[in-house]
Amino acid sequence: MIRLFRSKIYLAIALMVTVVMIGVLGFRFISSYSWLDAFYMTIITLATVGFGEVHPLDANAKIFTALLIICSVIIFSFAISVITEYIISRNSLQLLKKKKVKNQINNLSNHVIVCGYGRNGMQAAERLKVYKRPFIVIERDKEIIEKYEDEALFIEGDANDDTVLVDAGVERASYLIAALPDDADNLFVVLSARQLNQSLFIITRASKVTSQKKLLLGGANKVIMPDKIGGDHMASLVVIPDLITFMDKLSMEGEHTTNLEEVPIEDFSDQVECNSLRDLDLRKKTGCTIIGYIEPDGNYIINPEADLPLKPKSKVIVLGRPEQIRKLNEMFHIEA
Repeated sequence: MIRLFRSKIYLAIALMVTVVMIGVLGFRFISSYSWLDAFYMTIITLATVGFGEVHPLDANAKIFTALLIICSVIIFSFAISVITEYIISRNSLQLLKKKKVKNQINNLSNHVIVCGYGRNGMQAAERLKVYKRPFIVIERDKEIIEKYEDEALFIEGDANDDTVLVDAGVERASYLIAALPDDADNLFVVLSARQLNQSLFIITRASKVTSQKKLLLGGANKVIMPDKIGGDHMASLVVIPDLITFMDKLSMEGEHTTNLEEVPIEDFSDQVECNSLRDLDLRKKTGCTIIGYIEPDGNYIINPEADLPLKPKSKVIVLGRPEQIRKLNEMFHIEA
């Protein structure tokens, strides 16, 4: 609808420019005015300010002037109506969008809140979309919101403001990603979010090593340093290039490229006896290999033994080719 109004506005502008050009050319060639006098006469005629003519008009010039006034009144009235309608409709659409977003947010729970839609925030949002996790983006730059409003659910505002976090449903959210470019801003977000939701899992980025400890003390569960990770990755490509290249090929996203999967033990309990990893026998059933085990307290065991006893609320990490991962998901009805 907005595009339709914009096309009407462009049409109105084109008509106004056309009528000015016709007026200048008419006074120039009908009344033999100079170009400046013709432009002046056109402007005062279209503006209907009541100034006198530069030179007396003959009969042809008077007829032309009368027609020019009629056309200008019609065209300028059309332009004013289009612009007014555009402004009113735009405001109405913005109100409808905000109301729709608010209703969608009110219906969300256990969602993810992404603070900031810069490089890191955008990458986080892309990954969340791949895994079909519901999320909300808090962004204060209106131009960014208008540019990417079709890609995510946005709330315009400052993530440091408690009211904005509440509007994003922070009390019902499971995760918060603080991806603002400034460490101090991220610290304020962490402090505010932790105060509003004690059980919230908070992940934040940091630019400086000295900020990492402060963010953890402020209530962050995980602190990520993108610059450090990037530097380590590049250095590793020099020292152990084949291993890093192999790790890069282990994709965790996309329907046809996933190589790694994290699966709760509860997803297996309905179909197999889950006393040990040997009982799952995933290698024989699906071709996937269990490469990790996560205990209920969060302890990680890499390459666990087959006789490792399984505990409720634990998870296994499996490795396999995309078709093997799909077979695993289909066999045990696991949501990808």
